[in-house]
Amino acid sequence: MSENLEQSFVAQLQANQNIIHKICRLYTAGEDAHKDLFQEITIQLWKAYPKFRGDSKFSTWTYRVALNTAITLYRKTKRTISTVDYETQQYFVKDVDYNYEEEEQIKLMYKAVYQLNDIEKALVFMYLEDKDYQEIAETLGISEVNARVKMNRIKGKLKKILNP
Repeated sequence: MSENLEQSFVAQLQANQNIIHKICRLYTAGEDAHKDLFQEITIQLWKAYPKFRGDSKFSTWTYRVALNTAITLYRKTKRTISTVDYETQQYFVKDVDYNYEEEEQIKLMYKAVYQLNDIEKALVFMYLEDKDYQEIAETLGISEVNARVKMNRIKGKLKKILNP
């Protein structure tokens, strides 16, 4: 691949890596699993990058690839992740420390969200990221009306979980 393509990918990834960290936090329960999933999502993004046409924003495309990767990996009963040795790669993305010491309310919300199914988690995540229903629907491959209905049901579920 061309050097320009690689540089473009690395720049876009650095600018959007918090999206990946948030998805990793949503679908993993530990630092090692978080790092493994982050690496796997990065690999999947890199593999798919030459086909990225720019029809949507890079961040929207990143959400879609990252969520699909996370859902696919964590639905499997055998939870092993095939990884590539990070040290052998020529191009590195600067690692940004991710703060695991969040406020108590955020911890409670994540604990409640963990109880949701995979699609519900993805919908809540994108909603909390202030994505509009059209972008949520496009990313998840559902209709905008379906996204709204599901979100209203999820809000009720979360209220019951958080206020038993």
